[in-house]
Amino acid sequence: MTISPPDLDLVRSLEERALNAWPALNTALCGGWQLRLADGYTKRSNSANPLRPSVAFAETLQLAENFYARHNLPAIFRITPLAPADSAQLLEHAGYRMVDPTQVMTAPLAASGRPAHDVLIEASASQEWSAGFAQANGLPAAAQVAHERILAAITMPAAFATLTVQGQAVAYGLAVAEHGVVGLFDIVVAPAARRGGIATRLVAALLHWGQAQGASSAYLQVHVGNQAACALYRKLGFTMQYQYHYWLKP
Repeated sequence: MTISPPDLDLVRSLEERALNAWPALNTALCGGWQLRLADGYTKRSNSANPLRPSVAFAETLQLAENFYARHNLPAIFRITPLAPADSAQLLEHAGYRMVDPTQVMTAPLAASGRPAHDVLIEASASQEWSAGFAQANGLPAAAQVAHERILAAITMPAAFATLTVQGQAVAYGLAVAEHGVVGLFDIVVAPAARRGGIATRLVAALLHWGQAQGASSAYLQVHVGNQAACALYRKLGFTMQYQYHYWLKP
């Protein structure tokens, strides 16, 4: 079976939206790569990301290593189909290893009914949302501070969702809308409440919110090893568009 190469225009449009939706606290543009900093919290916000590479990757590799060393962080490269073809080979030769293969999935949004009554949607992250997400996701206190700073830096329309069961908050999620597309992030269900259809209801509520913002399609990023989440998203009509992965030194 022949797999068609990804549509690079689509990849770039999704990448730009995702970088806006999950911002870094500081960024630098160098040779068509965005170098991101966020106090070391999440690889996504502390990595070099290709957008329109314009120099040889060997030059980008050295530049990024120097950049992250100045900020006392390890150099991490997020390699998407937009990266130069020789990037993986050069990274491996330089002692990096590949981790966390992730797929980017999209889905068209069909007309939906009324929003779920058990899902609260807020325009910003309340203290209750942040604390509940941290507990459900097992987020350490130190990381919670950086997480909250990233959430506060989101500049696009956002929805922070909390789903309750019998008055108890059990699931949290984030959606960010931009130019007719809504992205899903930070979807988490408390361990004791999993496998009961709660994630489906939460995602449906966020997609309904996205439609109200004028979105006609949605995207998300999910680790390929998270089989339960991948199956859920396929059931909701999401299909894979491309994959990315990180490279870092052991």
